[in-house]
Amino acid sequence: MNIAVEATCWSNARGYGRHLRSLVRALAAIDRRNRYTLIGDREIPPGDIPPGLSVRVIGAGKPLPIATPVPVRRPLRDLWEASRALSSSDFDLVLFPTVYSYVPVTGRAARVILIHDVIAETFPQLTVPGRMARLAWKLKVTLARLQADALVTVSDYSRQLLMKRFGLRADRLFVAGEAGDAVFRRVESPSLKGRLAGFGIEPAGHTVVYVGGFSPHKNIEGLVRAFARIAKQPEGGTARLVLVGDYERDAFLTNYGRIRTLVATLELQERVIFTGFLEDEDLVTLLNIATVLVLPSLMEGFGLPAVEAAACGCPVIATRESPLPALLGKGGIFIGPTEAEIESALQRVLGSPGLRREMGEAGLLAASKLTWNHAAEQMLEIFEIAVGRRRPL
Repeated sequence: MNIAVEATCWSNARGYGRHLRSLVRALAAIDRRNRYTLIGDREIPPGDIPPGLSVRVIGAGKPLPIATPVPVRRPLRDLWEASRALSSSDFDLVLFPTVYSYVPVTGRAARVILIHDVIAETFPQLTVPGRMARLAWKLKVTLARLQADALVTVSDYSRQLLMKRFGLRADRLFVAGEAGDAVFRRVESPSLKGRLAGFGIEPAGHTVVYVGGFSPHKNIEGLVRAFARIAKQPEGGTARLVLVGDYERDAFLTNYGRIRTLVATLELQERVIFTGFLEDEDLVTLLNIATVLVLPSLMEGFGLPAVEAAACGCPVIATRESPLPALLGKGGIFIGPTEAEIESALQRVLGSPGLRREMGEAGLLAASKLTWNHAAEQMLEIFEIAVGRRRPL
């Protein structure tokens, strides 16, 4: 088969971009039968393209990640260019790695569309601001569901929620999982260098880490308030809260300004560190010296930062509104996303070296069972099903 991969989010440093890059590289490594073409709205550096793949760049007024503050809508010309490229008769199948970048497609190709979660449907005011933007999002997702020959999500947890939310039959929705990149690993004697050395992080002290975006549903304000109480307790000592994420170029709705104000109001400027975006090697070092990673979101479709932390031997506190309890088991403490539960979990982890050791070892084992090769194998099976269901012209 000749497979087109909608790749406008390829350059996104986190989230959808990391997922797409990891999945495509795994597909390229194990698939000797099919040909892949990345269809993007900007050039991809040659060194980032797996061997054997081709790239087509479509004309776009603005690349998708910066088209609008919450880009569920795109200029009509960009929609047309993307749709025309993906509708080419050259292709037997079109893969949309996220419904976020979906455009209508005509022609003979089967359509495989990923819907990662139901966060926008569950918390619309926290993710898609404005009535018209929410209407546009609803129409986009509805059309994508109608056009798809196969719908895919990233966890059994999300699959159950999607089936319930949209009334989907079980045979229409498949799972192709995720995994941490191989760069996330246990490092012997990690040392803080370069940018990390300038943040004032003390390896000997407690370091509480969050990794991700600053969208309201990520519940970082709740984490900051819980940390403020921990900082006054013996377990808190000289603990630092390190918030890792690109707050300058986040394409999604962001609470960054409110979080900064809250940190100042609680007089935590010396205890809370905003690193901005970190390259993987710096993040690996940070996760290796961290006491715990906290992912306090109201909901996660997968929760990849928690899996990456576990792969580094870092204990995890994460929302139970996610697949993480099933994925990480004893490698995590799983909470309702409330300030009281975040505080209680932090007290347990910061106060017990033995518990941290047990969680770290359990997390390493759990993360090692998740691989991108397995996700790619799942996706290849889904491709065959989608082509078999392809609607005749």
